[in-house]
Amino acid sequence: MWISPETIYQGLYVHTRGTLKRELAGYLRTGRFRRRSQRRAATRPGPIPDMVMIADRPAEVAERVVPGHWEGDLICGAENKSAIGTLVELTTSLTLLVPLPGGHTAPQVQAAITNVFARLPQHLRLSLTWDQGREMSAHQALTRATGAQVYFCDPHSPWQRPTNENTNGLLRQYFPKGTDLSVHTPEHIAAVQAEFNDRPRKRLGYKTPSEAFTELLSTPQTTSSVAMTP
Repeated sequence: MWISPETIYQGLYVHTRGTLKRELAGYLRTGRFRRRSQRRAATRPGPIPDMVMIADRPAEVAERVVPGHWEGDLICGAENKSAIGTLVELTTSLTLLVPLPGGHTAPQVQAAITNVFARLPQHLRLSLTWDQGREMSAHQALTRATGAQVYFCDPHSPWQRPTNENTNGLLRQYFPKGTDLSVHTPEHIAAVQAEFNDRPRKRLGYKTPSEAFTELLSTPQTTSSVAMTP
C-alpha cells in the first residue's frame, strides 16, 4: 500500500478540526496552522464557438489531390510570449510564414492570416485545418474575409495535420525552441520562407515547393484569378 503526503496532511488537519496544534506545525516546512486546499479553480477556457470539426472536412483534403487546402499552426517562442504562424499547402508543401510582431491573440492572428491569404487566388485558399488553440477563435471572421473554411482537429491530435507538424519541426532549425521569436524581422522571416521553399522534395519528384506552386499559378484557372491579388 502507498500513502500519499496529501493523505497524511488531510488526516492531521481533520483530527485537529482544520487547524494544527502549535507543536505539530513546527514540524512542517511551511509552518502553517491551516491547510490550504489543493484544488485549483478551473482556468481552462471554454470551447471555441461554432467549430467545424475535421470529421466534416471533405475527403479530398486528406488525399492531397486538390490544391488550395492548408494546414496551419503557431510556433511559439520562450514562455509563449512570441509566435510566428505557419501555413502549409498540402499538394505542393509550400510553406507561408506569418509574422506576428504585435502578438498572437485571436484578432491579430486572424488579421495576419487574412493578409497572407489575400495574396492568393480564391481557388488556392479553400480551407485551413488548425488545432483548437484559442488564437483561432476568430475563425468565422477569417472565413468571411478569405473564403477559406476553417476545420478544427480533435483535442490533442497533432497527427490530424501531419504535414504542418512535420514542417514546424523542420522550421525549428531557424526558430529554436525557448528563444524570443519577436527578434526576427519580417524581412528575415521572408528570407527563411524563401530558403525553406527552395528545398527539393522527393514526393514532388524532387521539385521544390516553390516550383510546384508556381506551376499551379500558371494554370489557366489560376491566370484568370491572379488579377484579384495585390
